[in-house]
Amino acid sequence: MAARWWFWCVSVTMAVALLIVCDVPSASAQRKKEMVLSEKVSQLMEWTNKRPVIRMNGDKFRRLVKAPPRNYSVIVMFTALQLHRQCVVCKQADEEFQILANSWRYSSAFTNRIFFAMVDFDEGSDVFQMLNMNSAPTFINFPAKGKPKRGDTYELQVRGFSAEQIARWIADRTDVNIRVIRPPNYAGPLMLGLLLAVIGGLVYLRRSNMEFLFNKTGWAFAALNYIHGSSQAQFVAETHIVLLFNGGVTLGMVLLCEAATSDMDIGKRKIMCVAGIGLVVLFFSWMLSIFRSKYHGYPYSFLMS
Repeated sequence: MAARWWFWCVSVTMAVALLIVCDVPSASAQRKKEMVLSEKVSQLMEWTNKRPVIRMNGDKFRRLVKAPPRNYSVIVMFTALQLHRQCVVCKQADEEFQILANSWRYSSAFTNRIFFAMVDFDEGSDVFQMLNMNSAPTFINFPAKGKPKRGDTYELQVRGFSAEQIARWIADRTDVNIRVIRPPNYAGPLMLGLLLAVIGGLVYLRRSNMEFLFNKTGWAFAALNYIHGSSQAQFVAETHIVLLFNGGVTLGMVLLCEAATSDMDIGKRKIMCVAGIGLVVLFFSWMLSIFRSKYHGYPYSFLMS
């Protein structure tokens, strides 16, 4: 009986000791994992406070984006911004990406759930090779858990690269809603002033006949302002908008021709000449701007474009 009791005590003691020995490495590993995660988040937050879009090379990308542990998502733009790469689209996409990252950084809802990063080909060509990537720009969401799925690669050709479109995609993938705040653009008010001056000149020239101001069709066309951001799709309204812009250019050319050949006094001919130049410049600039917004990478610009 005593021998059996002694055997039972020894067995229990060994089992408890074994459990303790096994649990110590597990708890130690968990603490180490939490420390590594804390260091990674602190590092990313420090960089984000300095620059909303974190520039990464191969080492930073593997350590902070690819390697576990990670409880945050990283939106990475793979690009080629060096001048010798001559990637016009990369520059345009980078401007929109910076606007989006700044909007998130200075948002009241800002948290460490999501970070924005950029890998330039000349600084991280090994990352491009690792991901079998041969085009830029490309946006990929690296989720907090697991590897990126098919939907985590942004469809640039279909959706365009405006900050608003990328923000909607991020909301779908991460449930983080970002309100895009764009910096003030003073080109708009200047062009509006020019447009009002042109309209004022036309009203002055046609002051004896003001019926065109009450044309409902004309005001309806003027109110349309909806252009799809991709060359793969088009709204019905775009046809009318482009028609209106072509009409504005044509009207400007007619005024220029009339100013050159008309028998009116020199004062009115000067007004017609200024109005014609204004119409051609304004509406042609708008048409070129629409073309650039739909066909990303078009290298030429004109005023508002």
